[in-house]
Amino acid sequence: MSDVVYEFRLPDVGEGVAEGEVVKWLVKEGEAVKENQPLVEVMTDKVNVEIPSPKKGTILKLMAKEGEVVKVGQPLLSITEASEQTITAKTQPASVPPQPKPTPSTPPPPAARPTQKPHEILATPATRKLARDLGIDLALVQATGPAGRITEEDVQRFKQVGRVASQVTIQVVGPRGAEERVPFRGIRRKVAEHMVKSKSTAAQVTHVDEIDMTEIVQLREKAKAAAEKRGVKLTYLPFIVKALIPALKQYPYLNATLDEEKAEIVLKKYYNLGIATDSEQGLVVPVLKDAEHKSITQLSSEIASLSEKARAGQLALDDVQGSTFTITNVGGIGGVFATPIINFPEVAILGVHKITKRPVVKDNQIVIRDMTYLSLSFDHRVLDGAMAARFMVAVKQYLEDPKLLLLETD
Repeated sequence: MSDVVYEFRLPDVGEGVAEGEVVKWLVKEGEAVKENQPLVEVMTDKVNVEIPSPKKGTILKLMAKEGEVVKVGQPLLSITEASEQTITAKTQPASVPPQPKPTPSTPPPPAARPTQKPHEILATPATRKLARDLGIDLALVQATGPAGRITEEDVQRFKQVGRVASQVTIQVVGPRGAEERVPFRGIRRKVAEHMVKSKSTAAQVTHVDEIDMTEIVQLREKAKAAAEKRGVKLTYLPFIVKALIPALKQYPYLNATLDEEKAEIVLKKYYNLGIATDSEQGLVVPVLKDAEHKSITQLSSEIASLSEKARAGQLALDDVQGSTFTITNVGGIGGVFATPIINFPEVAILGVHKITKRPVVKDNQIVIRDMTYLSLSFDHRVLDGAMAARFMVAVKQYLEDPKLLLLETD
């Protein structure tokens, strides 16, 4: 009886996912695998998903290259499931032909020594899992363990020193000097595809407003100690989320999508806010679900948790799906203001910028206040500039007088 060959196809890993990019193979041809053993990392919707083996067997052939985009249902690899006859045959000792005795004029061949293949990486499953969780390519890690084995300490040390991109770079000499070529794949390519689709589909316009954040700054200072007792580091972002919710309820066309196929504007009655997060792998947008039902400390804790998962490359598919409106915060980096690109298929995104003390006129007096700029990019197909301006006025009112938030109910 011959071996049974099983062709494994890319499964449906989540609602609305039609394809995925092969980021990294975790097995190689000829390798024996167990059922549920991770086979491959696939990038889809800005997260890495590990696809497990459906069967026990031996990898016969890998049918996609790293960096290749594979459709759901397209073959990924083939696995041979050994039949009982084959297993029995493999367990029988192989016959060894008699070796000729060396003559005095023919020196005996040197004893064979086990050698490690140049590309082989020695590491325990626990170490490999740690590297995958941290998004580190073990091929870049210097081994200090016995027989060239990579230890968990090696991986942690590599992370502390500063991780080099796991993508293979090529150093070349161009016509004007040295150049470096980095493969355009993974999150970077996904972000690019998403941004191009957004810019080429939505009629994007940006509205900028100046906000007096003095009351929020003072409120945060008063609440910081109480938040720390709960183990929460309080930032300004939860206050902005709190101000957004009533404004989005007042102007529902900002919390919407456009269904062009059915020619309908879909107004969302729930508030899942995407939080654009800068990670070493690229820009990702984890989603703060049901934001309207959460307190300031709950929002702060959840934002911190999602950001940590994003930077560690540990987001699940559900963590990046279902957003209705997105916030991108570049205030901690710098700049005056930016014009963010809409997180398609949403119709608006809010850019949050740094808070600085500036002289302003208040009650006919020049005073020092904590000021910032907020920039709203919106889809002019769905809403007009007047509605966008009124929405920003509402956000401004809630941020400049946070007591108004106490009047709001779910």
